[in-house]
Amino acid sequence: MKIHTGFVTWFRSVAPYIYAFRGKTFVIAFGGEVVADGKFVGLVHDLNLLASLGVRLVLVHGARPQIEARLKERGLRTTYAGSLRVTDAEALQCAKESVGHIRVDIEALLSMGLPNSPMANADIRLASGNFVTARPMGVIDGTDLMYTGEVRRIAVAAIRARLEQGEMVLLSPLGYSPTGEIFNLTLENVATETAMALKAEKLVFLMDTAGAEAASGEAPELPRELTVAQGKALLAGTPGETSALCEDARLYLPCAIRACEHGVARVHLISRHVDGAILQELFTHGGIGSMVAEGSLQNLRNAGIRDVGGILQLIEPLEADGTLVRRSRELLEMEIDRFIVAEHDGMIVGCAALYPFPDDKAGELACLTVHADYRSTGCGDALLRHVETRLQSMGGRKLFVLTTRAAHWFVERGFRETGIRSLPGIKRGLYNYRRRSKVFIKTMAPRV
Repeated sequence: MKIHTGFVTWFRSVAPYIYAFRGKTFVIAFGGEVVADGKFVGLVHDLNLLASLGVRLVLVHGARPQIEARLKERGLRTTYAGSLRVTDAEALQCAKESVGHIRVDIEALLSMGLPNSPMANADIRLASGNFVTARPMGVIDGTDLMYTGEVRRIAVAAIRARLEQGEMVLLSPLGYSPTGEIFNLTLENVATETAMALKAEKLVFLMDTAGAEAASGEAPELPRELTVAQGKALLAGTPGETSALCEDARLYLPCAIRACEHGVARVHLISRHVDGAILQELFTHGGIGSMVAEGSLQNLRNAGIRDVGGILQLIEPLEADGTLVRRSRELLEMEIDRFIVAEHDGMIVGCAALYPFPDDKAGELACLTVHADYRSTGCGDALLRHVETRLQSMGGRKLFVLTTRAAHWFVERGFRETGIRSLPGIKRGLYNYRRRSKVFIKTMAPRV
């Protein structure tokens, strides 16, 4: 029997995400291009998988290319005021027709249940309706936008009721006023306001460009992760820097910032051209797009008993290849108060332990480990600084470490190689001569 160890390892790695996402609300926004070019079939498979894992989904679709095509067919000109379409009565009729056709296509694809396909046994129920109340944008810079509107209110209770019944909710870029008028809205406006109103866990924009990747070799990469402050700084850069951003980044990044400032936990900007982009972004450490959050996603904290499983998962590969000394779960539980962990978006990506030797005014740095995907983020340095600060607060003057593989890393950070005799007596008596670990010591100034 062939054993697919890679699959087993991967499947286990996604378990924390499955637990974290169950029962949470995601708003996923995609343009009319996704439906027009046939890519929605693949997206449907991924949406079905998310729904089967207990994620509550609100879908927001666009219709820009379909509206443009209808206007062109009828020989009608499109007028813009800045980036906003001026929607007169004829353009509104085109918008209504386009949205109707797209909605039917989406409903049909979400109703698939073909055997031997990702939709086998799927039982997706889709709800749509007048969930969006809109108002006219009015006159901007002397131009009357007519039936172009913006979101006034989202029917939160009605949407949540549908989600609690296990249904997906589909929202279109049209809104309705209390006076019975219809307004043409933008995809990004509907998606952002909906995510904010629902306090969604995630807002996902499927972009034409590549998100964190350089667009056509011209636009600079968006960072894999951005805080609100960093996003604002990027948009407020010099005119040359800002204009060099791809068009989608300039469109969606302000929406992402606004959403995070109003209760949305994470906003993801990913490419619609990558098959399985949503799954790769949400269920892998590094993702494939750009993620925006209110504050930094990485923090250090003291470890607790609930972190034992995460620490073991982190250190077991290094124990297996002999880099670290093996620790049983029982020993780790007994010594958990010695550990600090680095957390990234709720997942443990690094750890270190400090074993003090008060009589020698020294401490041992042990089990310093960082997940492979985060070794270039400064996580190891942050853990080391935290251990040094903790030792200094205890009155310690010397930090030592025993290592077989990472000698250069410690030398580059102020450690010097020394002999076994430099170790505290107790530690010297426990030295494992079979491992032949090298001893490095760093002398620190007393804490002022």
